Amino acid sequence: MPIAQHQKVVFVTGAGSGIGRAAAEAFVRRGYAVALADVDEEAGAKVEAELSSLGTCTFVPCDVVDDAAVADAVAQTVAMYGRLDAAFNSAGIDGEHGKPTAECTMENWNRVIAVDLTGTWSCMRHQIPAIIESGGGAIVNCASVAGLRAAPTVPAYTAAKHGVVGLTRVAAREYASQGIRINAVCPGTVDTPMFRQSMSPEVIETLLSAAPIGRLAEAGEIADIAVWLCDDAPGFLTGQAIAVDGGMGA
Repeated sequence: MPIAQHQKVVFVTGAGSGIGRAAAEAFVRRGYAVALADVDEEAGAKVEAELSSLGTCTFVPCDVVDDAAVADAVAQTVAMYGRLDAAFNSAGIDGEHGKPTAECTMENWNRVIAVDLTGTWSCMRHQIPAIIESGGGAIVNCASVAGLRAAPTVPAYTAAKHGVVGLTRVAAREYASQGIRINAVCPGTVDTPMFRQSMSPEVIETLLSAAPIGRLAEAGEIADIAVWLCDDAPGFLTGQAIAVDGGMGA
């Protein structure tokens, strides 16, 4: 793979499906060279095949709970494309539903925290030096409205996403002077395969009835915000957790 010429380079985790997949396509269409990072090699290879006709992209295997694998994936990206300008850390799981705090299992707690919070931190700790070396850029972390307020019966997910928001804010303060803007996007209910698999039709109907905008978000709507946050235009915007929840938080 040749070094990307006159292109910004972005590293997208969770690129095999859902919001990550939508973001990968949005970045490719925007003209970025995209590293498609995902633990699911079959899904990642499929996305590469689908998007390669639109622009520059390469699948990079990456399990965000394996810090060495993250380091290797970021290094591969820089080796392939010559630089790293941006990252969208979208990889995540929601874990068990319907169990209050005292009934959350240790297995569920450890798994969700490992993927959603520690995985995000692992990605950032390898992305930040590469972006600094490239002259600065932007990182967007995918949190959730559960990172801004309580989401009853998903305590591990809520704790992890609150952690992602806090991590975003502290890193934004630490690296602003070195030319890196770091923000979080906090989606509400988004129509993704993970959402459809984890929610019953009855729960989905309840969520729709409570939504002021009257529908679920499309993954592409979240992706477009991630791309905008990585572009140069919002150059004074950093350390923010932006709710995209159809008015629920209003």
